[in-house]
Amino acid sequence: MATRSTLAAIMCGLLVTLASRGSSTNALVNAVAQLDESRILQLASEAINRAPPAITDSRATNSAGGLHDYFSQADYYWPNPHTKSGFPYLNRDGYSNPTNFSEHRLALRTMKDSVAALAAAYSLTGNDAYAVKAQEFLRVFFLDPATRMNPSLNYAQAILGTDKGTQLGIIDTLHLAELAVAIPFLEKSPSFDPAVDAGMKQWFTNYIRWMTTSSNGKQEMRAPNNHSIAYDLQIACFARLVGDQKNFDLARQRFERTQLPGQMATTGSFPRELKRTKPFGYSNFQADNVAILCFLFSTPQTNVWQFRLPKKVTAERTTQFIYPYLANKQQWLEEGRRMDVEHWDGWPVRQASLLFAYVETSNATYFDLWKTLNPDPSDLEVRRNLAITQPLLWLAQPAEIPLLVP
Repeated sequence: MATRSTLAAIMCGLLVTLASRGSSTNALVNAVAQLDESRILQLASEAINRAPPAITDSRATNSAGGLHDYFSQADYYWPNPHTKSGFPYLNRDGYSNPTNFSEHRLALRTMKDSVAALAAAYSLTGNDAYAVKAQEFLRVFFLDPATRMNPSLNYAQAILGTDKGTQLGIIDTLHLAELAVAIPFLEKSPSFDPAVDAGMKQWFTNYIRWMTTSSNGKQEMRAPNNHSIAYDLQIACFARLVGDQKNFDLARQRFERTQLPGQMATTGSFPRELKRTKPFGYSNFQADNVAILCFLFSTPQTNVWQFRLPKKVTAERTTQFIYPYLANKQQWLEEGRRMDVEHWDGWPVRQASLLFAYVETSNATYFDLWKTLNPDPSDLEVRRNLAITQPLLWLAQPAEIPLLVP
């Protein structure tokens, strides 16, 4: 685990960046707090009354791992109709197999959404009861010997009959990025157990080590599409939490030198995502994660939003590209683009690309549209592709608790 001085340096960089944006950021925090107050408190109330889930609640009979190993199946793989056993599973891109084992994935997301809502509620009110409940979720899922998840994804997005686990599975823990953002808020509560705090930081330290040294992790890091960007969004958030400056910097370098130049077209689109059978959903997913990384990596000295790619295109072009279709989805079709084969009706939702582009540009059209979009979609496939459920945690600072003064 990193030293306190290293952790402080990373957090200081983000604090200075936000401070440099001045009163507009403070006004935005207030606006989001007021907009989401009732929503946050309702979600936190539900979490208070929810039993903490664990991956040990459901045994994955197809998993080659043990009880504490996370398991999922590759979404677009289906039983082979030409073999009696159904193995090996075959790919149908864009079509999610509803019979796949999904209990671990849902347990992880339920846990994360609950902790994020509780942390957001604590940030608003300073009520320690929210932090106490949040640490219960964390203990059960990550720390208690009987129920904890191992800090690895050796068996995620397995392809039955072919692979016990693939590099693709690392995207399943994208939701933990927001967990790493929530913990610094919970740390401000005197009721948040220091042992839980230390245990979580050790868990993420171990997980970073697995991500950066395992075969699956190394392959995902080099993926030429959305997977590598989602990978480094995780690394950036986890490294910032534990004070791992080395891996934080390496993620930023990959983003600037390899991922954006290699994936983004001059239009701001991502051609590999447009070629998929769900081009609209993948374009939204990619634009969101690019915007989040620009926000995380920018400092007063280096504005990653304005980092110039070949032909002088900047990362802001990603939001400029997707914005018209978020405002009017039919325009996507009118311009001759394909409709997603599944979950077309679920998009758009409250996309992070709009919020963080507004933070950078102060272009009110982004924020005005963001406010009108659904923050809590019921479509599980859409929810699976949203890294952020509590934007307040990304904008506010733990030192500002309580954000809403009685």
